Amino acid sequence: MKAVFVKGHSTVSVDEVKTPEMASDGDVLVRMRACGLCGSDLEKVYGEYGMSSGRLGHEPAGEVVSVGKDAKGFAPGDRVFIHHHVPCYSCHYCLHGDYTMCPEYQKSNIAPCGLAQEFVVPAWNVSRGGLIKLPDGMTFDEASLIEPLACCIRAWNKSNFQRGDDIAVLGAGPAGLMHVILAKAFGAGKVFVSDVNDFRLNFAKKYGVETFNSASDFAQKIKEQTGGRGVDIAVVATGSTKALVQSFDMTRRGGKIVMFGVPSKGAAVSYDMSKLYSNEHSLIPSYAASEVETNQAIKLIAEKRIDIASLITHRFDIKDASAAIKSAHEAKDAMKVIVTSGP
Repeated sequence: MKAVFVKGHSTVSVDEVKTPEMASDGDVLVRMRACGLCGSDLEKVYGEYGMSSGRLGHEPAGEVVSVGKDAKGFAPGDRVFIHHHVPCYSCHYCLHGDYTMCPEYQKSNIAPCGLAQEFVVPAWNVSRGGLIKLPDGMTFDEASLIEPLACCIRAWNKSNFQRGDDIAVLGAGPAGLMHVILAKAFGAGKVFVSDVNDFRLNFAKKYGVETFNSASDFAQKIKEQTGGRGVDIAVVATGSTKALVQSFDMTRRGGKIVMFGVPSKGAAVSYDMSKLYSNEHSLIPSYAASEVETNQAIKLIAEKRIDIASLITHRFDIKDASAAIKSAHEAKDAMKVIVTSGP
């Protein structure tokens, strides 16, 4: 079978590898049908990814091929979503609701990766909600967007959003526009979006938001359109440290800055902390998602409360995964890029 691996900076390869074997009776073998490419995948290929896992593809959906005798509730042919990381739900972190901080969270993963024609979902994941049957009518394309949408929902759950709040989204990539879609669905007031990519800014306009090129001084313009206050919540959906610093200037006193984009390892900022103190800004990092947000994402998509598939602009067969990753990275005419396998 084919699987995709990072082979060096800016280099990936599609390798022929042996189909993985189930190591325990609780494992499930899944055939990938669609897997989205994420900003963290691109960071692993082109940047300096700061987290421990270097595997590509953590947004897969597919069909069950075979099931271990202890993996109850699943059968060959089931259409499923797969979460690559699953917490224990019983440690100190989990009992405080900090599921993505669980020591077991990063240790759990699918093998060899999500960008593979077939992969094993380990018993740990299966028994803890990491394998979920798709609702009838949900396409594999839509299902490949469950994981990133769940990550966005977690950020919103942490932000103390109130209906009518004004929102700024810095970064108009796929994740940024998922935040835009959620802002609209949740009843936000004014929504502003910034980026340096004209294609992405034009793409964002179809969601009825005001856009700014982030190379310009747009913080003052946002304040002028929010009664001089600034936005209630700024979502930094890019790893750019410049965008993070910009976010403070457009957020009202007492407002929230959600640090959602993945910064490169070693990234640093210089900021006057007395301003952070006197303005009572809250800086809220939000990393990944648990099955709580995953099920919220599935419900939103299944009930057609959001049109998440509108973000997909490109589909590549797994044999062309290198071109898919390049397309997503260059973003000349691409928003969400997904890799497919099979019919």
